[in-house]
Amino acid sequence: MAAEPEGAAQPSPLPLGALNVMGTPLVPCSYDPLTGFFRDGCCNTDAQDLGSHLICARVTAEFLRFSQATGNDLSTPRPEYRFAGLRPGDRWCLCALRWLQAWEAGVAPPVVLESTHIQALKFVTLEQLRAAG
Repeated sequence: MAAEPEGAAQPSPLPLGALNVMGTPLVPCSYDPLTGFFRDGCCNTDAQDLGSHLICARVTAEFLRFSQATGNDLSTPRPEYRFAGLRPGDRWCLCALRWLQAWEAGVAPPVVLESTHIQALKFVTLEQLRAAG
């Protein structure tokens, strides 16, 4: 077996044994629509995930309107990215700071705790996540 050339790009390893905010194994958020920074269905993360896509939320119409108004349109289909657009009730891995922004505006969508990465607690409290539903 030939060795990889020095400096060759290596795929980022997915975190093994990732935990959720309750300290138990991270459960997938959604496969339809396919979500996650790695598009693996989970709110996994690594150093390349500059947006910290950590919070699994059930998006609401109110949140989708808020997100669009603040510069991140998640509703409009983008076929060039194989993205059908989100509808109320879909689960999606949200950026932690976007979710916090929505929380502060009173429009944070409900959170799926078992599918929310433990690193979300660097940005928000477990009490905030629980209070959102």
